[in-house]
Order: sequence, then structure tokens, then C-alpha cells
Amino acid sequence: MTLRGYSPPRTLVALILLGVCNHAMLSGARVAVSLDALAQGAPAAVVGILIALFALLPMVLAVGIGRVADRIGARWPMLWGSIGCLVAAAVPVAFPGLVSLFACAAIAGLSFMLYQIPAQRVTGDLGEKRDRAANFSWLAMGYAASGFAGPLIAGFAIDALGYRWAFGLLALLPLVPIVAVAQRRLSLPEPQSPPTDERLSTGMFDLLKHKGLRRVYVINAAFALGWDLHTVFIPIYGSNLGLPASQIGAILAMFAAATFVVRLAMPLLARRWSEAKIMAGTLLSAGVVYLAFPFVTSAVALAALSFVLGLALGAGQPMVLAQLHNIAPPGRIGEAVGLRMSLIQVMSVTVPLVFGALTSTLGLVPVFWSVGVCIGGGGLYARRR
Repeated sequence: MTLRGYSPPRTLVALILLGVCNHAMLSGARVAVSLDALAQGAPAAVVGILIALFALLPMVLAVGIGRVADRIGARWPMLWGSIGCLVAAAVPVAFPGLVSLFACAAIAGLSFMLYQIPAQRVTGDLGEKRDRAANFSWLAMGYAASGFAGPLIAGFAIDALGYRWAFGLLALLPLVPIVAVAQRRLSLPEPQSPPTDERLSTGMFDLLKHKGLRRVYVINAAFALGWDLHTVFIPIYGSNLGLPASQIGAILAMFAAATFVVRLAMPLLARRWSEAKIMAGTLLSAGVVYLAFPFVTSAVALAALSFVLGLALGAGQPMVLAQLHNIAPPGRIGEAVGLRMSLIQVMSVTVPLVFGALTSTLGLVPVFWSVGVCIGGGGLYARRR
């Protein structure tokens, strides 16, 4: 399979497969943590806090991780990130209870970010500049596949074996990248030193002053809002409807399957429409889906809406990452990627907290209508800009 006749390098293929293992653990842990907390009687606000913890430490440390990747390369951060993913899933196995879920969420979010930022930096360095969009499309399809598998593994394991065994199965997944990276099975590009004039401006806010980067960050925030709200909404809403864990996991998996499908179609979409039209259309479509979510009560209808939402939001990431690598100053690509991640994690922290609190007081309809309007506004901004 190729994108526009382009086959990914072998290093990228290996990088994607290793990332799939770690990301499947992360996406499965989000489902398992949410449902385990609800099963222990935790209210929606506590579940919101748990989901926010997946993003809290990455929000604070993502820029620093990017700088480390720029200076020492990707191998050691990727190795320690993979080890951390294993530890995160193992904590609820060794110490069942609500407290361990908080530890699992915090460690898993930070550890996957420690792997992901260097991996994205390497992806941008592989091949020629013209190949970046295709490379990031392949990477995004890998994460879409793991986003599909993780919730399914967690959901069916919970129903069949219980929460402790579900976390145990998730803990096995990072063993593959740990062994591969530790044994130096990957030939990773060396870090690039920034030009002298770029070394003089190394503050995070220098990147925010860059007009092109700032535009990319704003548009990406709209995609992140829609993505993160879906992650926290489905377990809570599905549990309120009385759906079993396997069905909730399947609904989340439909979202991931849609992101995989739309990324396969990205070359065709890019030939037909401009970047602005694609960004605007997908964000506006996501806004409409959020207007419809509170009025759906069956698993089939929820799965259908999740699939449509995945089609809309899944089209954004490859374009954003390719633009980021093309625009970022030389030698500061990892830092620019880290800043993007940090801004996304701000959304990942605030959205679950605000959603959990507002849902407990106002109900679903006003919250989701507000989010739909915000995402639709992001679509209008993408088209206007």
C-alpha cells in the first residue's frame, strides 16, 4: 500500500509499529481507568480529573522533552518513555484501587509523550521534504490503528476477565518497543544543531511570535478540543445509558477506525480541495456532530456519530504536523513539536475538568452545543486565514 505511489522507509515502518504498541496501551488505559473509576462509584467530575491527569505532566514538560530530543536525539527518550508505559499499566495490577488509577493516568500520559515527541521529530527527518506529508499520514494511520485496538482490548478484557487482568494485558504491549529500542534495532537520524542566529532565540515565546506557527497552533487547538471531549464523553455517557464496557470500547474504536480510513483518503482529498477548505469543512462537520451527540441514546447511533466525528477530526493531524516541520526554525523542530503538544495538553487538562464539572450541574445539551459552536468557529478561522 502506498500514498501517491510513495512507500515509507523501513525505519519509519518500524517506528510506527513500536508506536502502535505504546499508543494502544495509552488508549486502552484511558478506557480502563474511566470505567474502573465509575465502577468504584466515582462521580463524573472525578473521571474528568482522571482523564485530565493523562495530559497534566505532558502539558508542563512537552517543550522540555522536545528540546532534549533536539539535543541528544530520540533513542533514550523513546526507551524511557516505553518503560514508563509499562510501569503505568502495571500500577493498577499491583495496587488495585482508585488511588492507583490516578498514578496510572499521570505516568501513562507523561511516558507516552516522552516517546511520541522524539518519534514525531524522527518522522519529519526521514526522507525528503516533499515526503513529509506522506510520512506523517503513515504515522497517523498507525496511531489510528492502535487507537482502535486499545479500547477494544480494554473493553473486552474488562468484561471477560475484570479490570486487573485488563491492565495486565495492556502492560504487555510496551515490552515490544522496550526490547527493540534497547537493542538498537532502529537506525535513527542524528539531531541537527541550530544555526548560530537561532541559538540566540531559544525561548518558547519566540516560537509563538512566529505568525505561521501561531496559525497552526490555533487550528490544531480546535481539533484537540473535539478529540479530547469525545474521549471523556463516551465512557461517561455510555455508562449513564447502561452500556457494557465492550460496547463503550467498540464505540471509541469506531472513532479510531474512521481516523484510519480518512487518512488513507488524504491524498485524494488534497488533490480535490485546498488545505483551507479541508480544515474548514472537517471542523464545521465536527461541530455539527457535537450538536447531535446529546440526543442519541443507542450504541449503534453513538458508534455512527463517533465514526463521522473520526472522519472529520482525523484529517487534521497529518497536515498540521507536516506544516509544523516545514515552518519551524532549523534545529528547533522538536521544540516546536513539543510546544504543539504542550498546547494540546492544555486542552486535554481543561476540557475533561470543565466538562465533568459542567455536566454535573448543567447537563449535556448546553455543554455540547457550546463545544460545537467553538469547533465550528475554528473551521471559520481556518477558512478565513
